[in-house]
Amino acid sequence: MDGKVLILTGMTLIFIGFLLVFIGTLISAFGGEGEVEGGGVIMIGPIPIVFGTSRGAAGMAMVLAIIMMILWLILALLSRGD
Repeated sequence: MDGKVLILTGMTLIFIGFLLVFIGTLISAFGGEGEVEGGGVIMIGPIPIVFGTSRGAAGMAMVLAIIMMILWLILALLSRGD
């Protein structure tokens, strides 16, 4: 796989992340009161460690971890064909 594609993919994901943070800030600023939840994933090799402030946040982090592992597998298989 061409390195330019990986760079463009990374930059696009960073841009989407900034956009989501901006939209979330606007929603919380104009939407009134809201509940704050957080979660995350730490990947140690192929093993994900999922944490969250609630079951919903941890569940969402788990879904995102699965999506990240699938994307990694797809990219690894595509780059292997070169």
